[in-house]
Amino acid sequence: MKRSRFSEEQIIAILKEQEAGMATAEVCRRHGISSPTFYKWKSKYGGLEVSEARRLRALEDENARLKKLLAEAMLDNVVLKDLASKKW
Repeated sequence: MKRSRFSEEQIIAILKEQEAGMATAEVCRRHGISSPTFYKWKSKYGGLEVSEARRLRALEDENARLKKLLAEAMLDNVVLKDLASKKW
């Protein structure tokens, strides 16, 4: 997946600009983003503080790592079952 050119801290700062009263279209134009991107960020990061966003990123990374470990374990399990079922 392509990484954003904006960090979580920058995204939260952009969202806070709009919450402070600046028009959404003006915020988008000023930072060079589209309106759908802004609203996607708002749904994901709306109401978060910087520390909470960092914690969210850490949890997402840990979740991805655990999913990978589970997939590898399941694959090993299938291979072992397949070997055990064969007649020698």
